Amino acid sequence: MFGAMEDRPEGTAAKKYIVTGAAGHLGSTVIRELSASGCEICGLLQPGGTPKVTGPNISYREGDICDIESLRCLFGGAEGRDVYVFHTAALISIAEKMPPRLHAVNVDGVKNILRLCREYRVRRLVHVSSVHAIPEKPGRQVMLEPDHFSAGLVNGGYAKTKAEAAQAVLDAAAEGLDAVIVFPSGILGPYDDGRNHLIQMTAEFMRGKLPACVQGGYDFVDVRDVAHGCILAAEYGRKGQGYILSGTYISLKELLALTGKYCGRRPVPALPAGLAKLAVPLIGAYSRARGTRPLYTAYSLSTVSGNSCFSNEKAKRELHYTVRDIGETVRDMVDWMKPRL
Repeated sequence: MFGAMEDRPEGTAAKKYIVTGAAGHLGSTVIRELSASGCEICGLLQPGGTPKVTGPNISYREGDICDIESLRCLFGGAEGRDVYVFHTAALISIAEKMPPRLHAVNVDGVKNILRLCREYRVRRLVHVSSVHAIPEKPGRQVMLEPDHFSAGLVNGGYAKTKAEAAQAVLDAAAEGLDAVIVFPSGILGPYDDGRNHLIQMTAEFMRGKLPACVQGGYDFVDVRDVAHGCILAAEYGRKGQGYILSGTYISLKELLALTGKYCGRRPVPALPAGLAKLAVPLIGAYSRARGTRPLYTAYSLSTVSGNSCFSNEKAKRELHYTVRDIGETVRDMVDWMKPRL
């Protein structure tokens, strides 16, 4: 994928990469990873969005993922070239109910991308889903990539939209579109501006404004490993297949202790999840009064209390996917965040 560019009329690069969600944590990191290829990269920004990565081979277009006509500008100059689309755009929500636009962005937006990929005959679509689309197994049973997805098998509005969209991608692949799906776990790492809920928590801790966390943990993965996994999926993935891009399980208390190691903060106590659930209504009311997002909801508490045993063996075997040490991830995240707090 990163080989020398083929000779083309008027210096046109052999490949073109399209990245939706280009200002997001993962989308911008995918662009960082791709920038060394020398190939043309075109990123999709929301109207008024600001690019995070610039370069001579990188351009941006504004559009609304829910408005298919506004997306056609991404595919300019696609004729006669191998076009790879990385669809990272999504709304992430830890709310229990379905927030406005969640389904429109996470499902209808995916269907818009599928339609355009067919119309412009792209070489491959890499669709970024989430491990939340995968039905949770009881206890500590290991979860693998399913071959079918249903909103009825998962809980929470976000998970339901990701499951419905994943099935739409599998259906499109069965009908002939060259598409693969990746399922990241909880993304951490540098380059985020605070929109990531997990990084919002660590930022509050670094500011000294997080008095406690909750018991439980999750599988966390470095955004750079996920971005590289997306690119590996474009190169090595099998059409119609899904790949879990997970990392390392760590408790929230351990995660914040690691954060404190690199920023000079003392660890905070971990409250029982049951006690935290009782406080959810108060947390929600307090956040609304401040005009901020709540760090904890009933949905997020069930997530960190549940099973997060995801196997990335298929990605390692077929994509040559690798993950770095969680300590490196936290150190680099803290170094990135310190001057921005």
